[in-house]
Amino acid sequence: MIAVIAEITVKPGSGPEFESVVADLIEQIRANEPGNLTYQLVRSNADADNYRFFELYSDEAAVEAHGRSDHFRAAGKLMAPLLAGAPKIEYFTAV
Repeated sequence: MIAVIAEITVKPGSGPEFESVVADLIEQIRANEPGNLTYQLVRSNADADNYRFFELYSDEAAVEAHGRSDHFRAAGKLMAPLLAGAPKIEYFTAV
């Protein structure tokens, strides 16, 4: 299994809109990506503009399918103007 952790910082005041976009994205992922085992957004208690995605995929093909999906690309376009900077993405092997 492959795990992905993405660190996201949004522009001040953009949190509610960002969370709404992500909620719609998660619905699409759960409905259309059988290789995605977990896709969870969490918000920092110390900094409300700081988020993490915790993602778990069955294999590399599932990670690639996620990145190529229409719903992920559409959500990315909606999220981009809300971000304070580029996401920091790390890939892990689940043990």
